[in-house]
Amino acid sequence: MAAAAALGARARGATAPNPNVGCLIVKAGRVLGQGWTQPGGRPHAEAVALAEAGDAARGATAYVTLEPCAHRSERGPACADLLVEAGVKKVVVALVDPDPRTNGAGIERLRAAGIEVVVGPGAAEAERSLSGFLTRMRLDRPYITLKLAMSLDGKIALPSGESRWITGEDSRAHVHRERAAADMILVGRGTYEADKPALDVRLPGLEDRSPRKALLTRGAGVEGWLQLSSPEEVHGLHDVNDLLVEGGSATASAFLTADLVDRLLIYRAPILIGEGKSSIGYIGLTSLADAHRRWRLADQRMLGIDRLEVYERERD
Repeated sequence: MAAAAALGARARGATAPNPNVGCLIVKAGRVLGQGWTQPGGRPHAEAVALAEAGDAARGATAYVTLEPCAHRSERGPACADLLVEAGVKKVVVALVDPDPRTNGAGIERLRAAGIEVVVGPGAAEAERSLSGFLTRMRLDRPYITLKLAMSLDGKIALPSGESRWITGEDSRAHVHRERAAADMILVGRGTYEADKPALDVRLPGLEDRSPRKALLTRGAGVEGWLQLSSPEEVHGLHDVNDLLVEGGSATASAFLTADLVDRLLIYRAPILIGEGKSSIGYIGLTSLADAHRRWRLADQRMLGIDRLEVYERERD
């Protein structure tokens, strides 16, 4: 299931509003087919994996990160029906699909056809892989990642406003990989006016994965950019699973104050700036006690001379 989750992660940022599912077809310890949701949401992962496995799928086990869909669509058949027709013997499902059009109906259809269904293995890996889709289904908003590139003392620019470049090439390349996994990327008016950022993906082979662009502003919008007047308007983004917020300080503070950030990417350069522009401003805290037990360190690594720290929001 960990392998299936890794396959599904390849499609992140390219399938919304559909989930980015991963699937493996296995028999006698041998992988016969593998698939992940294709750009635009179709074909689904199960359809891709079954097509690769062909007739060998009969009697095999399917590992899928999300319950096979049960609803029929003009864009393609229900995956539960495809698995029944393929003659698989067993289906291992990491997570039940919260989409009300399926939500257990896919599992029931498989069991009614005599297929053994096991639910739960690899749920943690699948949850992480599908966090964008799952957050949108559960909270009616995208999964929101906030990226901050800063000095050791938490500054994002000199007093003059100069900020290029605080971090090195390895960190910037990693940011482009994060962009490729997002459906939309957002900056504030200040960042737009100061930098006129392209917000595209410039990694070889991933140039076509540049996300849509959004601007947080109460002023005039920008042609080709979605305009949001407040962070709370993310609840209207029904075709966005993953939103990446890149800047600047006021925008970061606004999203943190609204408690809408699910994941922090902090890129720390080994430099000290002293007086300069802070990475974030006031975020609504009235006591130190309120600051604790909010963030969990999920990952950390070196990117050249910089250090990346990944934190996830602790929620009930």
